[in-house]
Amino acid sequence: MAQEEAIQLFEGKQVRYVWDDEKEKYYFSIVDVIQVLTDSPRPRKYWNALKTKLQTEGSEVSQNMGQLKLTSSDGKQRLTDVADTEQVLRLIQSVPSKKAEPFKLWLAHLGQERLTSSGIGHWFDLCSQNNMKNSATVRH
Repeated sequence: MAQEEAIQLFEGKQVRYVWDDEKEKYYFSIVDVIQVLTDSPRPRKYWNALKTKLQTEGSEVSQNMGQLKLTSSDGKQRLTDVADTEQVLRLIQSVPSKKAEPFKLWLAHLGQERLTSSGIGHWFDLCSQNNMKNSATVRH
């Protein structure tokens, strides 16, 4: 599985993620996402409590999470709970945060960057422009 690990900043906080070429998906560190959304001084503890609550409620969110080795702050590779973009969007619904909407936009922007770098984004831009022209034509 070809993976590309990277770090992006959201409002000055690091969010570790991996792009999986084979599955064509991003996997984000859940602890980093929790840190961004909650500003908790102990995001790992917050995530563990939330994960327990979600499991007790029978939520599929916590059941479908995986783990990948990501580089930690000490430079070592450590197994880290990760979620793909869809799972992160579901997780956001479980965390009361005024940063939820800006974070969703940040995720969308990251996805757009991937599309643009792969050359697909240009195709989507053209389709979008053509759809706008067609809509304008239909209205008149």
